[in-house]
Amino acid sequence: MKAKEIRELSNDDLKVKLKEGRTELFNLRFQMATSQLDNTARIKLVKKDIARVLTEIRGRETGLLVADEQ
Repeated sequence: MKAKEIRELSNDDLKVKLKEGRTELFNLRFQMATSQLDNTARIKLVKKDIARVLTEIRGRETGLLVADEQ
């Protein structure tokens, strides 16, 4: 997910994306532990997406980033 796409989301949508990302990361780690994960690079991508969402949420909280409410 691109940073531009994340900036376009509302605060509620960001929280949903964060929850989905963390759930997916949990499932990927579980699959890796049981040797069922084929694409291990997916873990890195999900972690980066979570970080992007958290950065956007934090930026909005501090007022550094302004959500485009349309």
